[in-house]
Amino acid sequence: MKKLNLSKNVKDNIITYGIVIVAYLIIQALISAGSLSSLIQGLLVPLCVYVILAVSLNLTVGILGELSLGHAGFMCVGAFTGAFFSRCMEDVITIAPVRFILALIIGAVCAGVIGFLIGMPVLRLRGDYLAIVTLAFGEIIKNVVNVLYIGKDSKGFHFSMKDSISLGLETDGDVIINGAQGITGTPKDSNFTIGVILIIITLFIVLNLIHSRDGRAIMSIRDNLIAAESIGINITRYKLMAFSISAALAGVAGVLYSHNLNSLMATPKNFGYNMSIMILVFVVLGGIGNIRGSMIAAVVLTLLPELLRGLNNYRMLIYAIVLIVMMLFNWSPKLIELRKRFSIKRMIGKSKEV
Repeated sequence: MKKLNLSKNVKDNIITYGIVIVAYLIIQALISAGSLSSLIQGLLVPLCVYVILAVSLNLTVGILGELSLGHAGFMCVGAFTGAFFSRCMEDVITIAPVRFILALIIGAVCAGVIGFLIGMPVLRLRGDYLAIVTLAFGEIIKNVVNVLYIGKDSKGFHFSMKDSISLGLETDGDVIINGAQGITGTPKDSNFTIGVILIIITLFIVLNLIHSRDGRAIMSIRDNLIAAESIGINITRYKLMAFSISAALAGVAGVLYSHNLNSLMATPKNFGYNMSIMILVFVVLGGIGNIRGSMIAAVVLTLLPELLRGLNNYRMLIYAIVLIVMMLFNWSPKLIELRKRFSIKRMIGKSKEV
């Protein structure tokens, strides 16, 4: 039989997909056996959301090499556009999977377009300046949504930025977006299985982009912008490509998030700068540019506070210690050298030599 030779990139991709599938099967087995509490089961969809956000932000921070702090803003755009569509089409499109797929497409496209429009002027900046501008963008999006009122009646849609009364709706009119109260009554179309499918699709897009010709061009810009420009690489094009794809994937995460809630509000906790910082923490602790590490960090840091809830006063202390240990494990030069020395591949290689 002819031996199938796979490249290192293909093997790594298969391992990454395999980790997601095996984790899904284990969790489904635990649910079937009744071993998972309702609290942990309620965290499964948010876990998928955070994994998608971490992987998509790593495309900007790790692969492109630009520091963005407005990722929650793109998530907010996807969440509200997707929820708005589903809320309007609930009685028109009665097949839930079709409606949800259309909501995903709309949320991704809207977030991607906003990312493209924001990226055109913003990506000319670098370092701290880019981080500050993207942070401001995320706050602007959240505040705009909080003053937006949209209703619908027999005459069509009505818009206002004052209050719901100024919409002038008929008696049977429906207020869809009600300012700071957000959107209520969004169909709960998302679940853990859909979340895992979206994670695999996100990984497929990001990993294939990284290992493509375009991905190599993006990483060359990260490593040395002047050298990349000198050999004819279109800096603006590739920066916008990575930034827009990252924003679109954040929009997908937002749609998944919004369809898991009965009431969607643009609060600082959900879509504020704290959320953007938390996603960045997932990326940094998992390893900048390490897609698999971002996934693991997102899962661990999301589950850890809930698993330690029984410790009450010591819960956040242990959480902080774990953060410090993970940071040292990933970035300490001595520990990196030690990991390489005792890596599995190296030990297997030595055993073969013997």
